[in-house]
Amino acid sequence: MEIKVLNLGDKKGSTLKVSDVVFDRKYNETLVHQLVVSHLSNGRQGTRAQKSRGQVRASGRKPWRQKGTGRARVGTVASPIWRGGGKVFPSSVNENFKKKINKKMFKAGMSTILSQLVRESRLAFIDEFKLDVPKTRVLEKMVKDLGFDSLLLVVGEVSKNLDLASRNLSNVSVVPVKKLDPVSLLKYENTVISKEAVGKFEEVFV
Repeated sequence: MEIKVLNLGDKKGSTLKVSDVVFDRKYNETLVHQLVVSHLSNGRQGTRAQKSRGQVRASGRKPWRQKGTGRARVGTVASPIWRGGGKVFPSSVNENFKKKINKKMFKAGMSTILSQLVRESRLAFIDEFKLDVPKTRVLEKMVKDLGFDSLLLVVGEVSKNLDLASRNLSNVSVVPVKKLDPVSLLKYENTVISKEAVGKFEEVFV
């Protein structure tokens, strides 16, 4: 299939022939959902921790006698039903949130998302996206010249100038092919892929 190629200063541009396997795959909502859930889960860190009733610092004394008070029997103030007591099933700092996605599913899922972006006219190629100086305003102007408000730029390798210039832009993100993730593809309104990255796309996702 062919996809339009943008040029800075020429919005019509030309076309580029790309792989049907990567950019013309049938949409699979279930697979995309699995891919997104896996990516978000794998990004979580087990930094939260709660105390069990044995870890709560409290007196071991029985609050009141077992019988005769008219109140429910209680053995310790560290009981989970008491405020400040321990948790029944406490979270651990070693909790593992990882959800595995095998390589075949990952490749198919990413190709599915890219294909859907093509169908929605949210994906385009560009001949070259080169930045001579690490200036945020220069990059911002280049993005506006292409007619985009929100942009994910995918390149073969991120240059130092591009990296520095894009840091302060919340609506623009620059990533290399190898670090591309499904959440970023769905988050930004438009995705632009440089010509140099096309070959790497077919290496990674075919």
